[in-house]
Amino acid sequence: MSKGKANMTAAKKRPPGRWKPGESGNPKGRTRGSGEVSKIRAAIAARVPELLAKLMAQALAGDTSAARLLLERAIAPLKAAEQPQALTLPDGSLTDQGRAVLRSVAIGELAPGQGAALLGAIGTLARVSEIDELESRIAALEQKHGNT
Repeated sequence: MSKGKANMTAAKKRPPGRWKPGESGNPKGRTRGSGEVSKIRAAIAARVPELLAKLMAQALAGDTSAARLLLERAIAPLKAAEQPQALTLPDGSLTDQGRAVLRSVAIGELAPGQGAALLGAIGTLARVSEIDELESRIAALEQKHGNT
């Protein structure tokens, strides 16, 4: 047997006790909840009511850190809300409408976040218009050349 053939047969054989490629050596794996983190979480969970009562007592006694922790975890933070603002856009091109939005933001009629959202919507509308125009051009070319 030549040296090349001997290497090929050796590569095909798996040593005993090895698993196939893509197959786990431990298919059942470690049991769920047996890790150290799971044990710590379980120990804390068993004492949550006691911990919360202590934290509440500290907050009521004037501990601002305890009060902040309770409030941050119990009440969702307030988000700035922009009031809706009516805006009349010109009937011209999408570029004219975009300039009108920018002008409204610049003079303070429209909040910057609302302006950005409107400009994004105008950009999306421009892409949709381009697709519509391309579809109609393709249909016209197919009709002209007899393709369907």
